[in-house]
Amino acid sequence: MKRFLILLYIIMWGTVGSAVAQARFTSNTEMHDFGQIEWKHPVTAEYTITNTGDKPLVLSNVEPDCACSVANWTQTPIAPGKKGTVSVTFDAEALGHFQKSVAVFTNAEPNLVYLYFGGEVVREIKDFTQTHPYRIGDIRLDCDAIEFPEVHRGEHPVLHVGVANQSSQAYEPVLMHLPPYLQAEVEPAVLQPGEKGIITLTLDTEKLIDLGLTQTSVYLSRFTGDKVDEENELPVSAVLLPDFSGLTQEEIDHAPSIRLSADKLDLSEILAHKRKAKADIMVTNTGKSALHISQLQVFHPAVGVRLKKTLLQPGESTRLRVTVIKRGIGRHRRHLRVLMITNDPSQPKVEINITAVRRPDKQP
Repeated sequence: MKRFLILLYIIMWGTVGSAVAQARFTSNTEMHDFGQIEWKHPVTAEYTITNTGDKPLVLSNVEPDCACSVANWTQTPIAPGKKGTVSVTFDAEALGHFQKSVAVFTNAEPNLVYLYFGGEVVREIKDFTQTHPYRIGDIRLDCDAIEFPEVHRGEHPVLHVGVANQSSQAYEPVLMHLPPYLQAEVEPAVLQPGEKGIITLTLDTEKLIDLGLTQTSVYLSRFTGDKVDEENELPVSAVLLPDFSGLTQEEIDHAPSIRLSADKLDLSEILAHKRKAKADIMVTNTGKSALHISQLQVFHPAVGVRLKKTLLQPGESTRLRVTVIKRGIGRHRRHLRVLMITNDPSQPKVEINITAVRRPDKQP
């Protein structure tokens, strides 16, 4: 009888456990608003999907409600706590207002979720608040930083920055204090009121001195004879990575492997009450040869780091201490991140993202 009760308990516990464990579909937004977009210029809405459940989330199919849209999505299972994407490209072939839906089929409950996007297709954009959300004086940009996140020596990656003139005068976009490794071209050279253009930036990686992060700032002129200040500053960053393309399969199989106890830090609660916050992250080499951390850098001057050891033998661990000073956070428009460059071929660049400002609670 006792054995029977134990067996019954195990069966019931397994049934309850399997019933509780499930995938959960959570999107960063339900509705994507494009605002005004140009006729016959396709645009893409991207939704970040997080599995907030405790079983892998599978996106089995994504179906837009019309032939004017094409969807792509993460095809592999999304592990609990991890993220995937659903992206939908709209062809903008028809003028006028539009609102579309996208059906997402998953193994979560409910297994069908709808995402939406909308906007207005126009012949000529006059409202740049959606397409160029960042403002410098009467000039609007589609980004507020110039970032080349992963580059290798010898490459010449190109970045396009959209610029729109909302002033009442003709405007000539000029980037001041360009570093020697960055080239800029503007088309058209002069923007009339209400006109938009493109600043094309080309990075010469041969002129980057060291592996890892190189940072500086450039300044966008707002008018002829403009000077530099914090308002027209655009931070520039480039991360130069080591090249492992020549490794043999044997070298890859016996390579070091870095593992962090966390790749995100939320220090907002501490900084809400204190002027300084500290946190520790354990760095472990789970590979088969020595792990070398050649660069340890920060993107923001409010962040400080200290690493006990930069060379770890297989199985060895060390402590990384991260410190954030509250007073310096708001002075620079740079992300709070820590960067490590390693000799791990699968993770030559390791980033730790830091949250330091507590988000306000949503109103009911």
